Amino acid sequence: MGDASFIRAHINLAMDEGSGCFFSYMASNLTATVVLIITVTLILIRVLYVIYWSGKPVRRTCRKSLSTLVVLGSGGHTAEMLNLLLVLQKDRFSPRFYIAAATDNMSLQKARVFESSLDDTTGKHGVAMQFVQIYRSREVGQSYITSVWTTSVATAHALWLMIKTRPQVLLCNGPGTCIPLCIIAFVFKAMGIRWSYIFYVESIARVRRLSLSGLILYKLRIADELFVQWPQLQKKYPRAQYVGRLM
Repeated sequence: MGDASFIRAHINLAMDEGSGCFFSYMASNLTATVVLIITVTLILIRVLYVIYWSGKPVRRTCRKSLSTLVVLGSGGHTAEMLNLLLVLQKDRFSPRFYIAAATDNMSLQKARVFESSLDDTTGKHGVAMQFVQIYRSREVGQSYITSVWTTSVATAHALWLMIKTRPQVLLCNGPGTCIPLCIIAFVFKAMGIRWSYIFYVESIARVRRLSLSGLILYKLRIADELFVQWPQLQKKYPRAQYVGRLM
């Protein structure tokens, strides 16, 4: 009987300890779950806040000038962008940082000529500007398997450029190189790091539907303003702004 009582006492003690460990495990899991829910909720609220204000008209600021990142691209994108820059207040959007794909050998040269012509016509010199190349996520005809690595490299490079230039305005009009830059700018806004206004002007070649870049920025509500050059596009995408032809 004495041995039986001893065994029963040890069994009861083991059960009590097991119950305590179980409840402690459940309590720690519950705490972790609550913390995760609160964190996700706060992130969601912040993202919704950014999306809400990104869709509003740009508020006027007392800043004399706004550092501007201009994304260039081949196939007519650069010509359209330079035409757009002609009608902007140059002093308002400076310093200017021109970015083009590493394989695009013409766009940055055209931007340099454009800036030189501004100096000749206005007589103003000394405006800070930089001309930078960025890695492409995927080249035409590149396999999707190898593009995983190039996309990772391009994203890291885009992140470094955004940290280095710290633009307050992003001007884009279609090249795929603008997507990682715009997404990073949006993430910075959501994290409260830096608020950058993102303006996207769809190419005049897009008459019936948005380009892939435009569609991504439109669907994800990343762009503060998305402009189109054809009225039928504005009817199909009602949150876009119709501005007429720029070319």
